[in-house]
Amino acid sequence: MQLAGKKVLITGGTRGIGKCIINELVDQGVSHIAVIARDKKNIKLLSEQHENVKFIKIVGDIANIDVLREAAARIEDKWGHLDLLINNAGIVSAGPLEELPDEELYDQVAVNLTAVLLLTKYCIPLLKTSGEGGILNISSGLGLIGMPFYAVYSAAKAGVKQFSDAMRRELAPDNIWVTCSFPTATDTEMMQKFKGMEMDSPEMVAKKSLEALLKKQPHVIFGGDDRINENILNFEQPLKLDEKILKNYEDRKSASLDHKAL
Repeated sequence: MQLAGKKVLITGGTRGIGKCIINELVDQGVSHIAVIARDKKNIKLLSEQHENVKFIKIVGDIANIDVLREAAARIEDKWGHLDLLINNAGIVSAGPLEELPDEELYDQVAVNLTAVLLLTKYCIPLLKTSGEGGILNISSGLGLIGMPFYAVYSAAKAGVKQFSDAMRRELAPDNIWVTCSFPTATDTEMMQKFKGMEMDSPEMVAKKSLEALLKKQPHVIFGGDDRINENILNFEQPLKLDEKILKNYEDRKSASLDHKAL
């Protein structure tokens, strides 16, 4: 799979990993990009930064079904097909589940999972006409290992993992590949609360995630060997991982408080 000449739809493309993905797409020859984002000003700045790119700018919240339907309809009208869908947008609200506002619980599921399901559904007919379509879903390391105080976020991101596997198998006869990316802590606005800690760069995550899609890898897991080994431990001996997490339970709880990017 090559990126040059592809027509791409991405959610949350004006900041963080999403913005870096767009930079990488442009560097590799993509000149038609549809972007869904909430901030009209940032979408305008993005189009000014890439003057040679023909953007379809959709301003709205992906938790709104009408916004997702509009995106698919505008792409069909303008382009007639879609080559690559990137489900990148995400939000987080951490803390003890019993203290989490109902609205923030609901919104995390709506943005991090439900929107992924619906937008993919609406885009499948467009991807089928590509001839060589692709879907890149950005999950999270917490979608592989559920952590205390991130129960809702972990659950939604785990759903993205299972959805990606299911759709890769479902769409294989249509020559549509699906890759799921699992970033660990990444230096974006979502992680501003943790400035000072060692994190991956969004540029690296964007580049490696797209590389995995182009190489038709089912997933890419960030965090190195430590994360891989932790995933294995979580699957084979989850109670041992429970013991490990319990040792710094209070630190984890304190760190989660006020971690919101909505």
